[in-house]
Amino acid sequence: MAPTSRAPLGTAPLMSPVTRPSTVDLITVELRNAIYSGVLRVGSPLREIEIAGQLGVSRGPLREAAQRLVQEGLLTATPGRGLSVVRIGLDRVPALYEARKTVETAAARLAVARADQAGIAAVRAAHDELVSAGRSEDARRIGDADLNVHWALVAASGNPWLVRWMTTLIVEVRVASFTVSGEYAVRKDSAEYHEDIVDRLEARDADGLVAAITANLDGAVERLLAPQAADVETLEEPQPATTMRLDPIESPGL
Repeated sequence: MAPTSRAPLGTAPLMSPVTRPSTVDLITVELRNAIYSGVLRVGSPLREIEIAGQLGVSRGPLREAAQRLVQEGLLTATPGRGLSVVRIGLDRVPALYEARKTVETAAARLAVARADQAGIAAVRAAHDELVSAGRSEDARRIGDADLNVHWALVAASGNPWLVRWMTTLIVEVRVASFTVSGEYAVRKDSAEYHEDIVDRLEARDADGLVAAITANLDGAVERLLAPQAADVETLEEPQPATTMRLDPIESPGL
């Protein structure tokens, strides 16, 4: 069965909900999710007619949504060839993770200072899902749950700009994973690897939380840059099949 853009992705790649989303808003979310899930493969062209037909929308709002993703850095424009899904190679991985580190550590200090119990509980719940995903040994489910722990932490900061930046960064992290390897690989011990992050947040230990996040992200970079040298047991899953299928969106008015 061909993958669809509505595979259970958690909340990680989604923007904060808006009160009355427009057709362009809905298409943007759908395209972002399709990139995140691998339905739109790295480097693949954005076929307007095919995608508009599958989503059940006209090409005008599709183009507007695509331009939003160009601004986010998830699509790239090539003269004479149109738009395609961006590639993020090994040379850009360190900078990508530096950006993540900046956003996540800033959010961590805010979360420690002002997150309410519901926000902290949401991070613990995200980690509980990571523990459950680890038992399944499903690499994609583990990867989604892993990223969702980080996204929940940023959301706990209560800062909408950090959440917005993290939303794009998480999709770019997935793009990088798809770019550098033919298989999607995750740490088998991902739940244990994130336990200290959640514990430090619950203890409201800002310095300890920042150190835990930094160690976590530095380890991820090392594994991406030199997977054979990393002494880590991993689970792998092939990238999604090339067949693309997007489900029609429910729009407030096409």
